[in-house]
Amino acid sequence: MRIPAHSVCTAIRDDIVAGVYERGSRLTEELLARRYGVSRVPVREALRTLEAEGFVVTRRHAGACVAEPTEQEASDLLEMRMLLEPLAAARAAQRRTEAHLKVLRGLVRLGQERARRGNSEDLRSLGGWFHETLAQASGSPALTSTLAQLRHKIAWMYAVEAPANPVESWAEHGGIVDAVARGDSERARTITALHTERATSAHRLRFPGRPATPERQERPDRVRTSQHPVNMPSLRH
Repeated sequence: MRIPAHSVCTAIRDDIVAGVYERGSRLTEELLARRYGVSRVPVREALRTLEAEGFVVTRRHAGACVAEPTEQEASDLLEMRMLLEPLAAARAAQRRTEAHLKVLRGLVRLGQERARRGNSEDLRSLGGWFHETLAQASGSPALTSTLAQLRHKIAWMYAVEAPANPVESWAEHGGIVDAVARGDSERARTITALHTERATSAHRLRFPGRPATPERQERPDRVRTSQHPVNMPSLRH
């Protein structure tokens, strides 16, 4: 069975975010095709997509390499998210469906329950699903796609400290859903802006942004153990 390029792209992206491929390391088509159990054609397509997204760069004499973003580029991503998350919430208040509300309310209930128990790992996953669903409720594929890319990049560049008060954080999630349910765009925008600003302060850069030297550009492939099973057609986007 032919594995689609978007599944290969998702697998490579997730491994970059997880740190399986070091920043600046080479990504040869042969290595990736062997690693994920596919031909070089979907790998080539995946690398083009990842280059457009900013995860991969093409360097002279080295080919495709994992990108090495600067501190300024990383900071810009957080600022972009602080602008777009409130916009998504405002749009969701205008365009959400009952199905979106059902999922959002369910996530808030679970989040509030886990927050009371202090289960930080569950909270991180639930928070990601909440904001992904909120973006989908905006009814804007372009906005949803942009926010998804931002989340991937931010997860790659930043470590995130657990909220000092997770119960309060999930109360804010509940406030966002209440505003969205009432169709109150401005209220949804305001609460989401405050929530995103607080969340941004918990981000810590994983690595300092520094320009690549010729030696680093030419270094051989350096790959750690992958967190992904390979050759999986059902990988999440």
